[in-house]
Amino acid sequence: MVLSKWSVRIHKWVALIVGIQIFLWISGGLVMSVIPIEEVRGEHKVAVPVEYAFDPAGVISLNDAALSASITEVRDGTLGHLLGDPVWRITGTDGNLITVDALTGAVLSPIDEAKARAVADADYSRDAAIVSASLVLDPPVEYGRPGPVWQVRFDDRDNTTLYIDPDRAQIAARRSSTWRFYDFFWKLHVMDYDDGADFNHPLLITAAGAAIFVAFSGMILLFIKMRRSWLIWRQKSRAD
Repeated sequence: MVLSKWSVRIHKWVALIVGIQIFLWISGGLVMSVIPIEEVRGEHKVAVPVEYAFDPAGVISLNDAALSASITEVRDGTLGHLLGDPVWRITGTDGNLITVDALTGAVLSPIDEAKARAVADADYSRDAAIVSASLVLDPPVEYGRPGPVWQVRFDDRDNTTLYIDPDRAQIAARRSSTWRFYDFFWKLHVMDYDDGADFNHPLLITAAGAAIFVAFSGMILLFIKMRRSWLIWRQKSRAD
């Protein structure tokens, strides 16, 4: 009898603690199910990509581009475009990437504010003005990686913020109020209250194990209670 009472008490207290997290798990799952992931990522505000073409005869070679960037050994070199103009994006053996104008050989990295604004404006499809553009050396947690990075904010209802890699001259991340709302519940869901990137940590594993314990022990206690009720009913039936 004493063991049974203590079992019930332990079950109730563990259930109370874990129940709060279970509620947060369900709330997070609801939010993540209701909000389309495309809206979270800001894909619905991305302008339709423009297919650019250029005359290969006017493009400098990778070797010339590397010389312009003072890169003696190349680990990777990609020919792309920046606002319609061909560029080389070259990575040296040190891991640093430099963007070079593929027509003139001019080194473009790191891009200036005007270029960052132009990149952000070309990516954004809605009718909203840029309210600020700043080079952030220590970016906020929402960016998810170290700086420096250009942070460009738009004057729209969703508080859209674009992060632009100053070396690549490309969009590195898209953030908004929708993303921040989703991210808040994601952190509660995975119980990583820092950046939400770790969902294999001991706290989550312990909470999940405790939830299984509560469910399993609850089933056992329910079975015991039902069996006891059935025995009492059977005894009364015999007495009658």
